[in-house]
Amino acid sequence: MQAYHVIGKAAPRVDGVAKTTGTARYAADTDLPGMLWMKALRSPYPHARIVRIDTSRAQRLPGVHAVLAGADVVGVLYGRRLRDVPALAHERVRFAGERVAAVAASDAETAQRAVDLIEVVYEELPAVLEPEDALADGAPLLHPDVQAYHGLPTPLPGPTNAFVSDVWGRGDPERGFADADLVVEGVYTTQRAHQAYLEPHSCVVWIDNDGRLQVWAPNKAPHRLKLNLVDALGLDPERIVVRHSTIGGDFGGKGSPMDIPVCYFLARKTGRPVKSVMTFVEEFSAANPRHPSVVRMRTGVKRDGTLTAHEAQFLFNSGAYGGFKPVPGVNLPGASHAAGPYRIPHTRIEAVHAYTNTIPGGFFRGPGAVQANFAIESHMDVIAQRLGLDPLELRQKNLVRSGEELASGMPGLMMRPEETVDAAIRASGYHDPRPPYVGRGISLSYKDQGEGVSSAAVTFRPDGTVLLHTSVFEQGTGSYTALVQIVGEALGVAPERIEVQAWDSDDGPFDTGVGASRVTRVAGPAAYEAAISARAALLQLATRLLGWPADRIALSGDAVRRTDTGESASWAALVAQADTPVTGSATNNEHEPSPVASAMAQVAEVRVDPETGRVELLKLTSAHDVGVIINPIGHQGQINGGVVQGIGHALTEELMLQDGRVVNPTLADYKLPSIADLPELRTALVESEEGVGPYRTKGIGEYAIEGISAAVANAVADAVGVRIADAPVTAEKVYRALRERERQG
Repeated sequence: MQAYHVIGKAAPRVDGVAKTTGTARYAADTDLPGMLWMKALRSPYPHARIVRIDTSRAQRLPGVHAVLAGADVVGVLYGRRLRDVPALAHERVRFAGERVAAVAASDAETAQRAVDLIEVVYEELPAVLEPEDALADGAPLLHPDVQAYHGLPTPLPGPTNAFVSDVWGRGDPERGFADADLVVEGVYTTQRAHQAYLEPHSCVVWIDNDGRLQVWAPNKAPHRLKLNLVDALGLDPERIVVRHSTIGGDFGGKGSPMDIPVCYFLARKTGRPVKSVMTFVEEFSAANPRHPSVVRMRTGVKRDGTLTAHEAQFLFNSGAYGGFKPVPGVNLPGASHAAGPYRIPHTRIEAVHAYTNTIPGGFFRGPGAVQANFAIESHMDVIAQRLGLDPLELRQKNLVRSGEELASGMPGLMMRPEETVDAAIRASGYHDPRPPYVGRGISLSYKDQGEGVSSAAVTFRPDGTVLLHTSVFEQGTGSYTALVQIVGEALGVAPERIEVQAWDSDDGPFDTGVGASRVTRVAGPAAYEAAISARAALLQLATRLLGWPADRIALSGDAVRRTDTGESASWAALVAQADTPVTGSATNNEHEPSPVASAMAQVAEVRVDPETGRVELLKLTSAHDVGVIINPIGHQGQINGGVVQGIGHALTEELMLQDGRVVNPTLADYKLPSIADLPELRTALVESEEGVGPYRTKGIGEYAIEGISAAVANAVADAVGVRIADAPVTAEKVYRALRERERQG
């Protein structure tokens, strides 16, 4: 492994002081002269016709400046790709929590009082809450005009509540099943989970004196947001500016326009800026949580454990709308992982998304992959049990090797699955003896590297500091710190002398945005190339001002030096004499799939109380194939954060609905794991120079969450012999399974 001066060294967060001292500016901190507050009236019904709406009492309330209903914004639809979300419901509501009307008032309290004065008469309609019911004959059609929606990838034969269908695979599954000695089937389900960021969705919208729309929002993809608003509002791109705001957590959920279109129409009507800050009740009831899933699996296998064929059928509950999915396919691409990191010659994976009268689903760390991993890794243990094999032995026998084509049909990827599994086994004590009711479970996965485009500029300043401009909006992962270390390594400048500033959408080139672990692969090389370009500009300046030969000059710390004589000069002093900024810029476009991926293995150790079903997670070992690590502190933080989120998914977290209404819409009722719930956490890292970019790195943020639920479910089965095929694995489910086994004798 190559030695570096800055890369690989533990570095504190460059935005840490601002966040801990309260000087970081979030969207909700934005205050503009004459600003109004928006509050929304939301439907109490999952499906209903709006018979009549009366806003007269709200309009008469002192302090109210404007009231909007669906009739005022008919036809205004928005979405990240598929435009099917109405700014305000018109004539029909499709989920409990949907916006029906909105008020702009002098303060939040007055706005809420006005909302409470709006009278709506509803005619309740039959609701479909589960995707199977939505696809049944005679089900109410929720979007009769779906084929006319902008952004729909491929219209499905209709009429139907299904709106997206994807297929991955290779070979001939029927041939593979014919070759099998045994066919194992199973059904696995996962439930809704909210991203639970500490900052709820918020925005400030202002139409300035030049008629330009100015937006402050915690959105991780400002340029995509701008395009979404162009499409939804019918404005020219040059008339929209998305300003930088600190993002208080994202985990995939902060990419939608959300309340911005409504605030725009209120701002246009009043001529004043409008602010919206969702409550957590609104967040949990009306934002964009992880999609629930039903996964049916069928696998052919030889007696010796060789996998011959595999089929997976996903049915995703998309909720009332599909507009919160950002990818061109309007799908959850991680569903393609439903054959795991295994060598299977014949596969078919199908994923169908169905509209229902429930809260719309969106992206959440590992979208589709978390659901896929729970299914395939639970299923692998079921197969092992049917064959009388050790679950680890079955996995190792079928594990894909680096460079081999994946079972999903994805071309071969460079990764280290065997080494990663071995590291997990050693670190976890997988083969150590264990007492009664203690079990261990393993889960494997992989993650390819994110794609996209990003830009950066690096400028030397006369005070001896360096300014890094980036088109990335930091959303809490430590991206800015990693970019600073990349620039510091390239220039030989200490990270503490590098300042990061994010471009507003007006100032910098287009950026894909943060997500899919793409920052290291996409924004990292852009920052590196910008630094190299800036260094070249500085050395050219030094050659001109000092008269030194261009081939005998180098940058070293805070000085430029002659390599032949040892003479040196402060580069800050040289920059002070420059007529123009000493800067360099670069754009990195990574739209081709990377040949590099990361392997992962999770091992859970649990103790189960056979009387109550309580599951105590004793130890969680997370092993990762990581390439070169830029910042060990930030890297470990991403692993720990993903693992803790995975523990919540595995044991406690579920956004519960009753009759289509969310019944646990607060942080008090939604069971997030706390520090007291955490087990012993162990990490095993497989480092190599098999990564991407100038320093051979691999992304880590996206996939650390994967595999926890399956590892826990497998550990529970190992401990007490019952299979929980529905995540989360709660004490009640384990208790009922144990009692059912007793009843059956």
